[in-house]
Amino acid sequence: MPIVAPETDRKKVIMPAAHGDTVAVHYTGTLDDGSEFDSSSGRDPLSFTLGEAEVIPGFENAVLGLEPGDSASIVIVPDDAYGPRHPEAVQEVPMELFGENVPPVGVIVTLVAPDGTKVPATVASFTEDGTSATLDFNHPLAGQTLHFDIELVEIAEA
Repeated sequence: MPIVAPETDRKKVIMPAAHGDTVAVHYTGTLDDGSEFDSSSGRDPLSFTLGEAEVIPGFENAVLGLEPGDSASIVIVPDDAYGPRHPEAVQEVPMELFGENVPPVGVIVTLVAPDGTKVPATVASFTEDGTSATLDFNHPLAGQTLHFDIELVEIAEA
């Protein structure tokens, strides 16, 4: 009869992160000027499933192949992040759209399209005469090159 080592004595084989794996990562994201736009510091790690388009493509590609404990510093160009800025996505709207609650410049508002779809936009400016506002429907990070420091914390077991 063969002798089999108890489960606790067997070495666990660590496989690199692959499509279909659910991973947890800590990250810090900065812009070209070094300013931080997001971080998981002080929070639970970000969890997502590779291959499910839950995060931007460049971020997902950076995690593929990492093993728990591995770190990576990456640069993601706009096409692999939130895309380019589209000038046609900046539109002027009448102030009546806001009713009594006029938001300040820089605030992200959510509009509801005729089909019920919620559409976020950043209040960019107001006209001097106060009759209209300029809304920017681009993602706030559109057109930006993003820098990330990533650490793969774990790959969830299936």
